Amino acid sequence: MKFIRKITLYAILIASLSYWDALSASNPLQNITQSRENAITRAVESVSNSVVGINVIQVKEYQRRYYGEDQFFQFFLPYAPIRKPIKSLGSGFIIDRDGYVVTNEHVVENAVEIKVTLTDGSQHEAEIIGADEISDIALLKLRDFKNVQPIKFHVDKELIIGEWVIAFGNPFGLFDLNAKPTVTVGVISSLNQNFGKMEDKVYKDMIQTDAAINQGNSGGPLVNSLGEVIGMNTFIFSGDNSNGSIGLGFAIPAYRILEIVAELRTYGKVNRSYWTGITLGEISTRVARYLGLNSVQGVIVTDVQKNSPADNAGIQVYDVILAVNERKITNRQAILDLIENSDLRGGDTLDFKIYRDGRIVSIPIRLEKL
Repeated sequence: MKFIRKITLYAILIASLSYWDALSASNPLQNITQSRENAITRAVESVSNSVVGINVIQVKEYQRRYYGEDQFFQFFLPYAPIRKPIKSLGSGFIIDRDGYVVTNEHVVENAVEIKVTLTDGSQHEAEIIGADEISDIALLKLRDFKNVQPIKFHVDKELIIGEWVIAFGNPFGLFDLNAKPTVTVGVISSLNQNFGKMEDKVYKDMIQTDAAINQGNSGGPLVNSLGEVIGMNTFIFSGDNSNGSIGLGFAIPAYRILEIVAELRTYGKVNRSYWTGITLGEISTRVARYLGLNSVQGVIVTDVQKNSPADNAGIQVYDVILAVNERKITNRQAILDLIENSDLRGGDTLDFKIYRDGRIVSIPIRLEKL
């Protein structure tokens, strides 16, 4: 009886396998399609409908002479301001079902008209909710839209150098041909790239990738193989004889996008007012000798306001600041340069390297908003 049962089960198994083999043989295209699918193609499928093309009419202002090269009129009427509308384009991505779109500030700078194209081919006007020049991040809101698909963010700051990434966007306006973003694939080449101030913008903690990024890709998402946004494509380095990608693209990290967008959505701008409660002075040769310093490099604390962030952190009068966030401080200008190139805001922490009574101490100060 047991023998018969085993034979019956075996026969059923063989029959099942034969059925699936026959089914597979009858659907070879399905098998090939399934074999071509991978994490990258699945990420592309899940993200594409959240990407938008952006067409902008910007107003550029430049100076032109009134009367050509006539020196007499040039003396009295040297230049005339000329305002000229210019078409430009970029990319963006939808972050929620309320129609909010994130892009680069430089994409919509001085815009008088913004048209956003969705992957269903529909075009919509968009208004600027807030645009922050320093971080190069802008928040738009679509008008007269129906259903949109928001993108997912990778909220963990931990990224892996070498992991696969996908850049989506609208290079050279190709989005308008079929209402679909183009896709390029690469890896994370480097992390935490700090460029300081570039054309009134501060780029810090940037993600470097070799995924091709070209004109029109600005504002598009850089996503991981799970289809999560890890950054926003922002700028590239190109060779002397090229305006296109040479594998050096840079993206604003997701955590920074979320921080800035939260303020833009609530206030329409980013609050960069903060205080430390420290008054600083230069170090003279006489002061350096009195404090036992070998040089006049650094800045001296001349006053600390009571109950200020500096006071609460333990900063004292006559402390000498030698470095901030591991950057050497030689004078007050060095402090100003650090502030200008760091895009500091309330809540950020600065690590001070202090000389005090013949020893070096490290003191973190958390900036407070005003």
